[in-house]
Amino acid sequence: MKLLTNPLLPGFYPDPSVCRKGEDYYLVTSSFEYFPGIPIFHSRDFVHWHQIGHCLTRPGQLNLDRIKPSKGIYASTIRYREQDGLFYVSSTLVQDPPYYGNVNFFVTAKDPAGPWSDPVVIQGAESIDPTLFFDAGRTYYLGNLRPYPQELAREERSIWLQELDLESGRLIGERWILRTDGAVHDAVAPEGPHLYKIGGWYYLMIAEGGTDHNHSVTIFRSRKIEGPYEVNPRNPVLTHRNLRRDAPINSTGHADLIQLANGEWWAVLLASRPDGGDYRNLGRETFAVPVIWEEEWPVFSPDTGHVEFTYPAPALPVCRWEEAPACDPFESDTLDWRWNLLRTPRREVYSLTQRPGWLRLFLSPHRLTELENPAFVGRRQQHLCFAVRLMMVFSPAEGEAAGVAMLMNHEYHLALLRERENGIGYVSLYRCFAGKFERLARVPCESTSLWLRVTAYEQDYSFYMATVPEQWQPVCEHVCGTLLSKEVAGGFTGAYIGLYATSNHQPTENYADFDWFEYQPLMP
Repeated sequence: MKLLTNPLLPGFYPDPSVCRKGEDYYLVTSSFEYFPGIPIFHSRDFVHWHQIGHCLTRPGQLNLDRIKPSKGIYASTIRYREQDGLFYVSSTLVQDPPYYGNVNFFVTAKDPAGPWSDPVVIQGAESIDPTLFFDAGRTYYLGNLRPYPQELAREERSIWLQELDLESGRLIGERWILRTDGAVHDAVAPEGPHLYKIGGWYYLMIAEGGTDHNHSVTIFRSRKIEGPYEVNPRNPVLTHRNLRRDAPINSTGHADLIQLANGEWWAVLLASRPDGGDYRNLGRETFAVPVIWEEEWPVFSPDTGHVEFTYPAPALPVCRWEEAPACDPFESDTLDWRWNLLRTPRREVYSLTQRPGWLRLFLSPHRLTELENPAFVGRRQQHLCFAVRLMMVFSPAEGEAAGVAMLMNHEYHLALLRERENGIGYVSLYRCFAGKFERLARVPCESTSLWLRVTAYEQDYSFYMATVPEQWQPVCEHVCGTLLSKEVAGGFTGAYIGLYATSNHQPTENYADFDWFEYQPLMP
């Protein structure tokens, strides 16, 4: 039997949205403070997915300057409009509370692989999680708002709808408030709205309960687009809030429905996998569940009512993509789509051409502890247990450092760095916890060629170095990794692992060269 395996996208890929054009499926997720923004994936069988690009790839499209962790690009929605043959992705650039500075926008493309247009800003569109809905030749903007934006502890949201002029990005006509709460009175954080027209009904699907253990999917319907919307008596249609906190899959919610080319219905959604207890280093990931219809209401994961790790695959022709190699040899003149930078680059962070076959990382005066664009090129942690190896050539001046970093945010991270202090070379392990930066261990090292290794078995992290290939020497073993979880560090993202170089505020023209970087899952 062919199977669909969850998570569909492992690692920090939250708030998924999906659409179809013919027999092709396209999916986007949130990206928060990372650049490029809004990763986009393609599938032809709804089982095998591969990344084809990002929607926001140019600094002029995405200003993340000094953006705080877990701000930036929130939940995006992707839709295809047959009328003009364009794909539309709507999203929000989230600023600081009370969120008056949020920017809601959409971008378009003929080809989902890009290029995507400059953003069209939607004036007067409050809050987060916008959706565009096309119906009878009209376009509607569906969003939510905080009735009490100055009272941040209050989690009320109102879901609203208004017609949108696509050319100008202006909201026109009457604004309809579709819901002032969720499926329950005073529901926490009704958000992530999506609208569908199916069988003569308009269905409004939202997330509520907050994007944590009480997360859920709820749905409403109406014969008229402006409402009133009746509540599904079986709400929530999907939640794991009734399971224990360390259930293997938890925090399920924020779903998007899709009908496949063969008529089957499925939904994509976010959920989390605990990592060594009630910790979630991987962040919120993308899952999928089958959907059937009963009494003109959707039934999610109909056999169990919960998200499972496997399902019988959709009855579509199998289409596998070439798997991305575990080792990136940096032989292309462009970075693989798996890599990201922190915030919008305003300087040249790296080069793949100055030394062909190597990634040259230019030392930045900025540190990971600062809300800047440091010299950091990272990728998501995607497995509970993994190993990273890399080869680096670096000759540090006094105070300079380069190596590999495990990052949750600027106040919570680990870094294994080649450095020089008082004329002596070292490989040192540093930890930043709650903003306090400290050295955990160091080993003398004068070699300019260096191999570094990190292993993680759930929350047990160990760090190694070698000056001769595969002759590993421990720098520090059995370090607790829970600081890379949202339960300790807070926020909405997941852990990143990447290459890092800093001059620690000193002017420099130095750089570190990386020959290759390997990420491998490990058995527990």
